[in-house]
Amino acid sequence: MSHPCADCPSLLLVDDDTTFCHVLSRALEKRGFAVTVAHSVEQALPLAKANPPEYAVVDLKMEGASGLVLIQFLHELDPATRIVVLTGYASIATAVEAVKLGATQYLAKPANADEIVAAFGHSASVELPLNTQPSSVDRLEWEHIQRVLQEQQGNISATARLLNMHRRTLQRKLGKRPAA
Repeated sequence: MSHPCADCPSLLLVDDDTTFCHVLSRALEKRGFAVTVAHSVEQALPLAKANPPEYAVVDLKMEGASGLVLIQFLHELDPATRIVVLTGYASIATAVEAVKLGATQYLAKPANADEIVAAFGHSASVELPLNTQPSSVDRLEWEHIQRVLQEQQGNISATARLLNMHRRTLQRKLGKRPAA
């Protein structure tokens, strides 16, 4: 799925949500990018190696390897590649990790094509408001739960056991949006 435009900047779009990829790739092509789509890190690696992209949009949480693996690979392949990271749950720890590995910008889903194109223009930084007061206990708890859940590959029962929490309590906490 690539754009016929030979002079257009190349963009690698990696997300396991096929509908989202289809809609976003068409929107990005209309904005002048030659888009290549992959639905996993494993699928994206050989594509990137064969044709290192000038731009990349990478989802962090997918089946198989984490998007962080691909960010590091793309950055080592070409440090000038502009990488925008997308994720369903924005956590400060993952944002910092993604930027350390070479991401240009970090956006929480759902992000549209205009937000992504704007993010390519930013300098490498984690665009988070600098709070003079520390995060709330609820926010810190939510981020900790997300980190443990990610380490357990999304297994709620294993996460609940590690957190010494009842499974239903954990599911209720996961159903809530993160606290400010």
